[in-house]
Amino acid sequence: MSGMGGGERFHALDAVRGGVLILGVFFHGILSFLPGTQVWLVMDSARSVELSVLFFTLHIFRMTVFFVLAGFFGRLLLERLGVGGFVLNRAKRIAQPLAMFWPIVLTAFIATLIWAAVQANGGVAPEGPPPPPLTAETFPFLHLWFLYVLLIFYAVALVVRAFVHLIDRRGGLRARLVDPVVRLLSGWAAPVLLAIPAAAALYFTPGWMLWFGIPTPDTGIVPNSTSMVIYGFAFGLGWLLNRQPELLQGWGERWGAYVGPAIGATIGCLMMTSLTPVFTASAQDFTMATQDLRTLGYAALYAFACWAWTIAIIGFAVRHLAGHSPARRYLADASYWIYIVHLPILIALQTLIAPYPGPWFVKYPAMLVVAFIIMLASYQWLVRYSWIGAILNGKREKPVRQAKFGQQLAAAE
Repeated sequence: MSGMGGGERFHALDAVRGGVLILGVFFHGILSFLPGTQVWLVMDSARSVELSVLFFTLHIFRMTVFFVLAGFFGRLLLERLGVGGFVLNRAKRIAQPLAMFWPIVLTAFIATLIWAAVQANGGVAPEGPPPPPLTAETFPFLHLWFLYVLLIFYAVALVVRAFVHLIDRRGGLRARLVDPVVRLLSGWAAPVLLAIPAAAALYFTPGWMLWFGIPTPDTGIVPNSTSMVIYGFAFGLGWLLNRQPELLQGWGERWGAYVGPAIGATIGCLMMTSLTPVFTASAQDFTMATQDLRTLGYAALYAFACWAWTIAIIGFAVRHLAGHSPARRYLADASYWIYIVHLPILIALQTLIAPYPGPWFVKYPAMLVVAFIIMLASYQWLVRYSWIGAILNGKREKPVRQAKFGQQLAAAE
């Protein structure tokens, strides 16, 4: 696997994993610029069809790519650490950050939301219905839902793995049956074959909002079944691809062949719905799915676009980003912290700039620049070499300390 990191690290996959988390900032930053009615907590005075198309496209592939890589790295970690080490590692890297940061993020989210509402109401707190009571159905994971879902997937993977090892102790069944199926699914027809489960899950989702694609499981102790099927399948595929990582080299060789179909399928989906989210009664047929041939066609096209983008993006990285890059490595490390803290920061910035006139192509990039300055500065000065960084990415020493240690070691010799 020299083309993917020389056996030491999968640099290409690290870069993509960090990249899709950072894209979450771009994705959520668009919300206040979406055309239409009150789509988000803060709506800017400038709206953009162009950003609406970008939002739609990012949502097609972003989390599917993430869960494929999460499954791949999950099995890699299990093989390196064993079951006990894997459980302890995931408890520290996934469960602990969720338990630590969810209350802080929720508090910041609510405080920012109240402040935004006051600002939008001329400095006076608006009257409105109380928030729904906190129940198993309304539990708000916000954007940290992916950590909770990952824990579920890890638990299921361990149970399935134990069962498979029980009935296939020598691995012959996996080698003769599972591995050939994975090779077939990841071959030239991969976007078509992999789209089948996703298309079925979307088609059979009652009241599915077509424009918003895969429903986000950000609310409720029991995540919605549609997202669990689609993302669970992606996680499982990544897990099994780790048994044959050379298959990703094929994606690297063919990535360019999938870009055109991915773009075409995305355009087709937008033509079947709308360039923007529509919530008017006259356009209800564009937004809410019914189980007819039109919805089936849209679900199939959307699922195909999802997997064509996923394979093209991972394949591009395998082909062109396999070498070590200090800049990409740094951003990959910072991406976890950036994703955890970005939402309250974005809402605050959206609230500040929303009332001011100006085109979206000035306000949106300016907001992102300020947000990334805040997030990267906090990562460098407060997180990277602190106990928080040790939890998120493992302990690391400051370069000065490393240099002093090297000097001491040289002197001792």
